[in-house]
Amino acid sequence: CKKLSLSTNMIDRMVSLTGMFELEILSLGRNNIKKIEKLEDVAGTLKQLWISYNQISSLDGLACLINLTTLYCSNNLIKSYSELEKLQANEQLRDVVFCGNPMYGDEIGGNREAVRRAARFEILRRLPNLKTIDGQLVKREEIEAAQIEPPVE
Repeated sequence: CKKLSLSTNMIDRMVSLTGMFELEILSLGRNNIKKIEKLEDVAGTLKQLWISYNQISSLDGLACLINLTTLYCSNNLIKSYSELEKLQANEQLRDVVFCGNPMYGDEIGGNREAVRRAARFEILRRLPNLKTIDGQLVKREEIEAAQIEPPVE
């Protein structure tokens, strides 16, 4: 099994994936998961993790995923950009979605575009190897700008 889809199942915790030696895509969106855990059994094979629309507040538990390229984690409870630093161990990570998390903050004067730009900047400061953020390609000038200034909590 290369793809396992368990979305929209009212799952409240992750369980061990023993025996899933070929799993590349794990879809757990639209559940009630609070903690990312028990992914060690698929650490060498998992490439994509889809965990949007859960109740996740921390990015602990992902460092073991050495081949992770894609993380869809929108509409969760991640409050701080510092959580993204936990993804620096995932050297293959190229595609992320984090919109809808509290770390994006409120709209600045109703300006959704300003919020999006600020979020991309903070994400790239911590994860400069990304190719797409929230479904949009990363531009070279964004990477250069993010590397100039240190991250802000």
